[in-house]
Amino acid sequence: MYFNTVPFGNNAYGIKSASRIFFSTTPDSLRPEQAALLIGILKAPSWFNPVKHPERAQARRNVVLSQMKRYSFLSRQEYDSLSILPVKLVFRPEDHTAGLATYFREHIRLELDKWCSNHLKPDNKTPYNLYKDGLKIYTTIDTRMQRYAEQAVTRHMKDLQKEFFKHWKDAKNAPFDRNLTQQEINTILMQAVNRSERYALLKEAGISRDSVLKIFNTPDTITIFTWEGEKDTFMSPMDSIRYYKHFLQAGFLSMDPHTGHIKAWVGGVNYKHFQYDHVKQGKRQVGSAFKPFVYTLAIQEKWSPCEEVPNVPVIFIDEKGEKWSPKNSDDEFDGKMLAIEFALANSINTITAYVISKFGPQAVIDLSRRMGITSHLDPYPALCLGVADISVYEMTGAFSTYANKGIWTEPTYLLKIEDHHGNILEEFTPKTSEAMSEETAWVMLRMLKGVVDGVYSKSVNKRIGTGVRLRFKYDIRNPVAGKTGTTQNYSDGWFIGITPDLVSGVWVGCEDRSVHFRSMFWGQGATLALPVWAYYMKSVYDDKTINISKEDFEPPSVPVTIDTDCWNYTKKDKVEDAGESFDF
Repeated sequence: MYFNTVPFGNNAYGIKSASRIFFSTTPDSLRPEQAALLIGILKAPSWFNPVKHPERAQARRNVVLSQMKRYSFLSRQEYDSLSILPVKLVFRPEDHTAGLATYFREHIRLELDKWCSNHLKPDNKTPYNLYKDGLKIYTTIDTRMQRYAEQAVTRHMKDLQKEFFKHWKDAKNAPFDRNLTQQEINTILMQAVNRSERYALLKEAGISRDSVLKIFNTPDTITIFTWEGEKDTFMSPMDSIRYYKHFLQAGFLSMDPHTGHIKAWVGGVNYKHFQYDHVKQGKRQVGSAFKPFVYTLAIQEKWSPCEEVPNVPVIFIDEKGEKWSPKNSDDEFDGKMLAIEFALANSINTITAYVISKFGPQAVIDLSRRMGITSHLDPYPALCLGVADISVYEMTGAFSTYANKGIWTEPTYLLKIEDHHGNILEEFTPKTSEAMSEETAWVMLRMLKGVVDGVYSKSVNKRIGTGVRLRFKYDIRNPVAGKTGTTQNYSDGWFIGITPDLVSGVWVGCEDRSVHFRSMFWGQGATLALPVWAYYMKSVYDDKTINISKEDFEPPSVPVTIDTDCWNYTKKDKVEDAGESFDF
């Protein structure tokens, strides 16, 4: 028990940690001289620290080796050869900014710190210490899927960032929105200065603000992040802030919709340089990814996906007499009769507005709450277009309700905590609640499959959907339901994909909403976010050890009374990639 928790120095607690930090190996692979060095450290970890005091550490190691010889664990010849060896470390200190699941590890560390402070040891006097008490933390993360998620984010974001730099090359005020004034840009940059660690340290040292600003505008040699690796360059801290404003960020979460277990969590593109977590900490406008919640109300009230609605403007008048009428991104389908499944698959704002006009914003909010959305939602008609700021964590959990036959299961990442004896201190069970009927969930899955497969409309004689590139570009052939999301100025792109065993949500955008692509092609969710989901799922499907189902969704256990057979079409029908629709 002592050996598994005792401090060796350099943030190494226990022999397993010490073996990894000082020799990059495991305890069962330590050579005799390495094992002796670690045992020697224990008498006084600071005094015999092999990194800072190798001579002392070597002398102490040899004392241990002599004891091993004395008690016949080493022969005289072995002792003579080992005791003359110099201290050779493979020193890799624990770096919380490196390794697998960095964003998740930091999130759970903060959660466990709170848990420890609120739970006392058996003596009922001292709270647990996360770093010294040998606690065993069991999480739901699957290391294989986590690695695939990080690889997918890196692969797509690296390519996308190149396009973003090209997109803004030589543009005035890059990378900020063209409508911003220089004063507004300066305000954004100064806010970043005030939030920076450098600024805090300089102010703490008593340096005046004028001097601080001078330092921020003085060029110096600094190390910056690039997708080709860190690079030393000569620029002012202020220039580096503007440089980092160019970078697109991402948030990705993947979970089992039945158990609520989170399998992969990627909070950003590089934890060392961008430590803000975009899975649970960050909340951004969800755009059209919110629209399924609106249509769920209609299906719940026995509307058929085949229900046709005139695609004409809907006018809302508030209590002050002010009018609001959402528009679509183009007039291609104006005035036509469109089935609501076609409207959802192609993110048509006017039809979504029509649906919310029949049920009211508060009904949408009530449903969203049952599906696990806890973020603030204003009870106004514009809610139907996804103007609310919601986290990837909430949205992925909410969409899992459709795959779990209408039962919302709280996304969870902790299984249990044990003490160093193996005694269970706490087990964690996710909350669940019935958000909708099995029939409603199944019909919504059918409609959301239309986003990926495309939906045919007689009145426009086309079969289109905003997520069809999953089929023709990424060659994913098994049943998939999902929804893209794009905000008005392209500052946020979303894709949430649903399969029977796995629901995964992706958000992509810049740190500042005023930094974004300027075109529909690059700025829509199908371009910004969907590829991450596609790369991830292809890797998951290819790994036969994971055994994720490629079958269709299980039908409800009750008869389906809603008509879902809208139009017959064949696989020969041409499928077109629809652009996202948003309000201007």
